[in-house]
Amino acid sequence: MDKITEFFVEYWRIAFDWASQPAIFIQLVIIAAAFVPALLLSWRIEPLLEERARAIKGMPGLLRFIVAFLRRLEWLFLVILLGIGYVVTTVLQWPGSNYLIYAVMLLSLAWLVISVMSHVIRSRALGRLFAIAGWLYVAGAILGLTAEIAAVLDSAGFQVGNFRFSVLNVLKTVVFLGALLWIASSLGNYFDQRIQRSDELTPSLRVLVGKVLRIVLIIVAALTAMSALGIDLTAFTVLSGAVGVGIGFGLQKVVSNFISGIIILLDESIKPGDTISLGDTFGWIRELRARFVSVVTRDGREFLIPNEDFITREVINWSFSDDLVRLDVPFGVSYDSNPHDVTRLAIEAAQSVERVVGEERPPVCWMTAFGDSSLDFLLRFWIRDPQNGLTNIKGKVLLALWDRFREHGIAIPYPHREIIVKTPLRVSTEANSQ
Repeated sequence: MDKITEFFVEYWRIAFDWASQPAIFIQLVIIAAAFVPALLLSWRIEPLLEERARAIKGMPGLLRFIVAFLRRLEWLFLVILLGIGYVVTTVLQWPGSNYLIYAVMLLSLAWLVISVMSHVIRSRALGRLFAIAGWLYVAGAILGLTAEIAAVLDSAGFQVGNFRFSVLNVLKTVVFLGALLWIASSLGNYFDQRIQRSDELTPSLRVLVGKVLRIVLIIVAALTAMSALGIDLTAFTVLSGAVGVGIGFGLQKVVSNFISGIIILLDESIKPGDTISLGDTFGWIRELRARFVSVVTRDGREFLIPNEDFITREVINWSFSDDLVRLDVPFGVSYDSNPHDVTRLAIEAAQSVERVVGEERPPVCWMTAFGDSSLDFLLRFWIRDPQNGLTNIKGKVLLALWDRFREHGIAIPYPHREIIVKTPLRVSTEANSQ
């Protein structure tokens, strides 16, 4: 315990002696004096600028960057005031050295840039890691300590063939690879958004091009990072073969769904916005993913169906080549009704419903049979929006039929049943005794 206490006492004594030097003390006073007005200016100006920045609509990325910058205005004002102080002390040549002001100004500028960039990154953990690692590196470079730190980190490692594994190489790999992957992901998202807005490509082709572009950018970023760090890519030949065999057996379903997704995108059997039926699932496709298809049903549930099911099972695509869908509504009327009037009224009732297509595919009504207790009819009509529901449109058409028939005195019969009850025959006592 005494040694630790002596160490801290000696450390603080050295720091106090260093800060007590006249040139260092004057620079510390200038830095502290610059920080106070910088803080006051930021408190005054930041709310005004942020209120105007919030008026930016439709550009969330730019707004996020501007707000992150405005929240750190005190560092900008500190850099400006320290820059003025550095120029003044250089011109006056007082005190004898102004290197501390210069170093603090560069460190403040580096922290401002790194802090803003880290808050633009959506992941909080990655943003903090980037801020800490980036500022430590810049601080070491400004203070001239990078060579010593690099030597210490490189000494902790071991040699494997022509490549040396050390803490320094691992850090370089993580930082460089992470930066390239982040750039590749950002470029992929940017190009994907541009592709999705293209009217010259079909929806399925847009999804396919966007996914392929993202994968290619990520692979190029990974290969570039390993090549730049001096990693021999030929060393991964045997490993990639073993991984390929493992994928073939262990991840068979995953690979099958991935290949099925590519086939779906190429043959355009389904695309975002299509209304489909798969087994008991009826809904419309919201999104095509590499492993599954997102299908939203009318009750708000979202089914994540594997791509393989759309290749191996029977799928009903209600809007594959045309968005027109025909629906049938059977009904019956009493034998006292005129079938010609019933047909006309049924067509008028269907045409009065908003979602029913009128001119292009007009509704039709056919008499289909002489039933046991009714004349049987079949009303057929077309709609263009099956994703908005089928049961509800049939219900509206049936209500319209009911209203029309009530207005014109046409009855809808219900089946009659005649029940005959027979009592058992009584056998006389004499007959039984004989």
